[in-house]
Amino acid sequence: MLKNHMVELVEVGPRDGLQNESAIVSTADKLRLIRRAIDYGVRRIEVTSFVNPKKVPQLADAEELAAMLPERDDMTYVGLVLNRRGAERALATGRIDELGAVCVTSDSFGIRNQGQSSDESLVAAMEIVALAKEAGRSGQITIATAFGCPFEGRIAIDRVVEMAKRAADAGPREIALADTIGVGVPAQVSEMVGRVREAIGDLSVRVHFHNTRGTGIANVWAAVIAGATTVDASLGGLGGCPFAPGAAGNVATEDVIYMLEQSGVETGIALPKVVEAAGWLTDVMGRPLPAMVSKAPAF
Repeated sequence: MLKNHMVELVEVGPRDGLQNESAIVSTADKLRLIRRAIDYGVRRIEVTSFVNPKKVPQLADAEELAAMLPERDDMTYVGLVLNRRGAERALATGRIDELGAVCVTSDSFGIRNQGQSSDESLVAAMEIVALAKEAGRSGQITIATAFGCPFEGRIAIDRVVEMAKRAADAGPREIALADTIGVGVPAQVSEMVGRVREAIGDLSVRVHFHNTRGTGIANVWAAVIAGATTVDASLGGLGGCPFAPGAAGNVATEDVIYMLEQSGVETGIALPKVVEAAGWLTDVMGRPLPAMVSKAPAF
């Protein structure tokens, strides 16, 4: 067990958790979800994305939601953006603290997801970080499909390391490795996190896993052991990508917290409040959610 170890959790439910849902969740319920996340202890939340509302109608209320965010000095509200236009929209709200930029490892996914090749997406992500810094905000870069692409299959670790090294030149808050379609396994995660850490110097590594094939929680543990300091998770295990066929939900906030806390890793999150929030979200969605801990007896 990792005694006296601390891991930061980023709640991505309001964005990644809802973006692939067929039903539109009301802005009021999105705000309630954010308030509940704050209540159970999260201090960094991916609140929405500033992308083409025609492509992701579930998040068409980005500006409206941003205007309603609780004003708190201890919170970091993250807005996902894919290009300059999205970055400008997010910054114009005056309420987004951090821009989340995304680059992708494969041309096939990049064209479908954001109309850019892999290299073009990296250049755009670096530009977004620069825009954030100019505006006095922070920027992060996520390398999507780092563990596999739905169209091109397995991605070479060397390619991910190369992209991470180039991304680090932009001076982002961190580099995130995202298993967009949930194909990664712990051995792969350990190697990739370790090699990326070596390549990016003092920058931190964040990880983002989907539980499509049941390996998500194991991958979180492998990443933490390998030195990742921040983990994305989604309340109830909701999530998916509209442009990645078969990409099931994110690792669930309550499942990640239980596993880490029981392993001696501190998160600062109150698990009973997470479970309570998951019950509320289940009612909002009108169906059982994928998470396991919120369906199990307290222990």
